[in-house]
Amino acid sequence: MEKRKFIAPYTVSGGWWHRLDDERVQCDLCPRYCRLRVGQRGFCYIRRAQGGEIVLTSYGRASGFCIDPIEKKPLNHFYPGTSVLSFGTAGCNLGCRFCQNWDISKAKQDERLTSHALPEDIALEAKRQSCKSIAFTYNDPVIFAEYATDTALAAHDLGLKTVAVTAGYISRESRKEFFANIDAVNVDLKAFTQEFYGKICLAELEPVLDNLKWIKNETDSWLEITTLLIPGRNDSAEEIERLSQWVLDNLGPDVPLHFSAFHPDFKMTDVPPTPPLTLKKARRIAKETGINHVYTGNIHDPEGESTYCSSCDSLLIGRSRYELGKWNLDKNGRCTFCGTALSGRLDPEPGNWGSRRLSVDIMPIPKKHGHVPSADDTYGA
Repeated sequence: MEKRKFIAPYTVSGGWWHRLDDERVQCDLCPRYCRLRVGQRGFCYIRRAQGGEIVLTSYGRASGFCIDPIEKKPLNHFYPGTSVLSFGTAGCNLGCRFCQNWDISKAKQDERLTSHALPEDIALEAKRQSCKSIAFTYNDPVIFAEYATDTALAAHDLGLKTVAVTAGYISRESRKEFFANIDAVNVDLKAFTQEFYGKICLAELEPVLDNLKWIKNETDSWLEITTLLIPGRNDSAEEIERLSQWVLDNLGPDVPLHFSAFHPDFKMTDVPPTPPLTLKKARRIAKETGINHVYTGNIHDPEGESTYCSSCDSLLIGRSRYELGKWNLDKNGRCTFCGTALSGRLDPEPGNWGSRRLSVDIMPIPKKHGHVPSADDTYGA
């Protein structure tokens, strides 16, 4: 990978672009393919045309750093019970009217990016805090791909895992390099109709489905999927059945599927919260379709939060509000009742982080103390 060249403090020369004949520059990172003149920003806001190329204007800046339980991402089959250092930046390449993190994803960078840390500082802090992994989340890491990729490389240097929480709206040209350094992915599949994606997310469904198949079949990343069920918009039994059948046919029965509850927010404050019964019904439909591991989220539902054996249906991992309870897996990740292996990435013993959420301030390592990136700096692999 080329070293990152700082154009100005916290602005780096980005990848995934090419020049057009009319003096514009096209960003090739996501399916929007924004075509920008000098000074213009892309739909995501944090990528800008400058000096005949696309630059990332938020490198080394974040909206904050927190240590979360890995189940909060949500990832239930990726080192259960462990802690993950989570961070995001600002902006987004989707325009979801229901965004549950709109204060971050719809913010201008100067409004939210109050924390500063370079990739190696983040990795060292995660190691110091005994985290298992680092998660790129809160807003979509696709749009800050250079920052996420360099942090992933720094994490791997220290033996840490990496997680991307994403809408999966990434171009075919950029996905191979981005996911090469990601150990686990939770893709937010917004709905299963183009009408929903077009009118409510200002995006396209097909690239997301294509990327889901590619992640599952062409990468080593562990994959889980989340769909936020919004009353009257994407929660019909027919749509949930079609979504579940597509997952079964294209990704297989062992990709965990999470249905989570919507709460009124952003531009959809007139829509009521998702009833718990809707989530439980969706879980039942998906399981009857043939998906082995289906979960409910954003409600207290120990049955829907827990993991069961795909063969004998015995309780394997008990959960309640991110707290782990029963653990009926042997050292090799097999059901202690029938011997069936649980799909996922597992340690011989569960983690013990629990449901805590800890905000952290990341201090630069000594050699960078007091350092602010400048145009003379390079950083990267």
